[in-house]
Amino acid sequence: MKKLVAVQAALKAPKGQFNKFGGYKYRSCEDILEAVKPLLLEQGLQLTITDEPVEVGGRIYIKATATVTDGSETATVSGYAREAETKKGMDESQITGTASSYARKYALNGLFLIDDTKDADATNDHQKPKAATRPKQAAKPKAAAKPQDGELKAAKVRLWHALQNYAAEHGGIADQLLEGVRKRPGAQMDSPEWLEDVASEFEAAA
Repeated sequence: MKKLVAVQAALKAPKGQFNKFGGYKYRSCEDILEAVKPLLLEQGLQLTITDEPVEVGGRIYIKATATVTDGSETATVSGYAREAETKKGMDESQITGTASSYARKYALNGLFLIDDTKDADATNDHQKPKAATRPKQAAKPKAAAKPQDGELKAAKVRLWHALQNYAAEHGGIADQLLEGVRKRPGAQMDSPEWLEDVASEFEAAA
């Protein structure tokens, strides 16, 4: 659909939200809609977004479907977000609403080719050189690290869950929160104690 391609090429969806705790900017579903509506009007396109709960593996997901049409041609993209089992300070309708907002954002990202993983990908790229330098120091740390491998894994899992909970509570993306943690001065991503301390911070703020 040429009209959709024109919208994708012209769309500039700014990151209008700021997460003070994570220290990063992000765009919401509303940011995308506000930026794309004038372009859709210009091309004579109509956008509709619907969502529905679906069960996957015993868990409830919200499936959002974004559809754009000019009356003769149609393009559709779906996005999914999982409902949290429980969320402190939120009732069931709020939990569903949060998942719906994320699912709609993911559907819009796919439809209009918005890459919200760019920062996370950059993080992975930045880490590759670090991984390449590890062999120089590998012989020493590896022997000392083995006894705490289980603790390190548990600390990383706890931190990841804390980031996911914080993102769902305050808005944002867990991957970008993790990026902010990695960029902290003196970050010790291989220290179980340091990771546990950071996890505690996010848990207290969620």
